Amino acid sequence: MNCSYHDASKMIDHALLMPTLTSEELETGCRMAAAYEVASVCIMPYYVDRCAELLQDSGVLPSTVIGFPHGGQTTSTKVAESERAIADGAIELDMVINISAALSGRWQYVADEIKAIVSLAHDHQRQVKVIFENCYLTDGQKQRLCEICCELGADWIKTSTGFGTTGATMPDLELMLSHRKLPTQVKAAGGVRDLETLLKVREMGVSRVGASATAAILDPARQQLKLEPVKYQTNTSETGY
Repeated sequence: MNCSYHDASKMIDHALLMPTLTSEELETGCRMAAAYEVASVCIMPYYVDRCAELLQDSGVLPSTVIGFPHGGQTTSTKVAESERAIADGAIELDMVINISAALSGRWQYVADEIKAIVSLAHDHQRQVKVIFENCYLTDGQKQRLCEICCELGADWIKTSTGFGTTGATMPDLELMLSHRKLPTQVKAAGGVRDLETLLKVREMGVSRVGASATAAILDPARQQLKLEPVKYQTNTSETGY
């Protein structure tokens, strides 16, 4: 491993977005993410306030999703979701574009919606990751979205929700990296499940990944670097996830 532990761990947004997760599982997931010192916990919107409380002073950011997972909400609804998420303590917002509008070539609508969320977030010193859901888009549509997001100052462009037909692919990451303009960064979501893949996308230039397999990714890193196994408090005992 040719990087530090935090170089790897701070790439991960630990995803707690499956609708079947219980409150106990959400609590445990937040504590686990804090113990592994990841970048953020991306949690279901209704649990943002508790997530922010659990992560306080941990160095791990609370984040959530907007317009998730299909992106078909009205812009005003996405703005209201963003306002509530910010009020509840979310520092980063992962927003799904209106996929239907993009497929219809309604680029002004798509751009106006992204601008509304990015402007709101930046006014509150928050950051935005714009989710494309690449499995439904042509390469030309992906390229156009890269251009729009970079023009509007989105903080990240993101491959997918993890709920589409496929997650991040190497060709899509190469396309997004080649068409982004700094300071906009690229996030891979869905498909990064081991340390080898994490390090591979890092070398490509990806700065964040969305993952639920955080322990499976980072335990080998800790072993290679001769760090102690991670322990954290669950509701009943101190254990691994």
